[in-house]
Amino acid sequence: MLRRHFLASLAAAASRDGIEEADKLVGGQVSSGFVESASLLVRRPGSNFARTYGKATADAPFLIASITKPMTALGVVKLRDRKELSLSDPVEKFLPEWHGAERKGVTIFHLLTHTSGLPDMLPENDELRKRHAPLAEFTARACRTPLLFAPGTKVSYQSMGILIASAIAEKITGAPFREYLAREVFRPYGMKSTSLGLGGRPLSQMVRSQVGPATDWDWNSEYWRDLGAPWGGAHATSPDIAAFLEVFRDDQPSLKEMITIQTKGLNDAWGLGWVRNAAKLGSGCSTGTWGHSGSTGTLAWHDPAASLSLVLLTSKPADESKSKVIQPVSNLISQGGSDARAGQ
Repeated sequence: MLRRHFLASLAAAASRDGIEEADKLVGGQVSSGFVESASLLVRRPGSNFARTYGKATADAPFLIASITKPMTALGVVKLRDRKELSLSDPVEKFLPEWHGAERKGVTIFHLLTHTSGLPDMLPENDELRKRHAPLAEFTARACRTPLLFAPGTKVSYQSMGILIASAIAEKITGAPFREYLAREVFRPYGMKSTSLGLGGRPLSQMVRSQVGPATDWDWNSEYWRDLGAPWGGAHATSPDIAAFLEVFRDDQPSLKEMITIQTKGLNDAWGLGWVRNAAKLGSGCSTGTWGHSGSTGTLAWHDPAASLSLVLLTSKPADESKSKVIQPVSNLISQGGSDARAGQ
């Protein structure tokens, strides 16, 4: 009798929190064949729901795309904490190839808050990937590409700013950025399955993205998976990303700074590497929520008001999965958290 009551209470709690519906939604999209692989993790005090679907296994990393960005940002902030750079430093202090009158005002702060004026992707992005250009060539071209607006005047999402921030870190440390992140971010925070690039693992161990027709430069190619793009080239599992979210619940000043809105007065809300516009994350998220999504079909956020974390990784690109899977699941979980807050 007690066991039945206990199981009934768990089921009711899961339903109230939106987890049961979210689980059914993801499972249904996998069963229908729309999504090939997925992983859902929901964590709050006293409970931890984690499940993989389809071809995914618990230890198979997904290409997480732009959830890589706050990981890169943390690596850069750690150098600031060691006084090896200042966020107010101009880019040209570290990269002599960054020059031109309109570029003098671009600082590391601008790179981490999407306010530098750089484009999201280079105009020649596809051409570079088709010929398997090294990351250094992306950096060199980003140092020359025209700015779209005066730095600091508005927010415009820009992967190239994150690339330049990582290039500065490489210049300071003298180490490849992927090795620096592994040493200073992934290993210290217990992210055992996370790597920028393949991390020495075979491509066959990674979850396949549903892109086609196949090319030798797409998201499933050896080239792209091991390029180590600091704006979107990390591989990780849901538990590792949940561990990364947990890092920012610490009261350490630099961590709090990263999840604090840094773009007040501008057209969008960003911390350092983190999305701070709760409406972009989940319809029930509180205003204090921080997180990030990825174009490969991924989303992660933490709502401090509900002590609630969500990680959803899928193999379906976001331009197809966002409306059918990513956003509905996020809304279910965040609304469940909102209901829980209201019932306290």
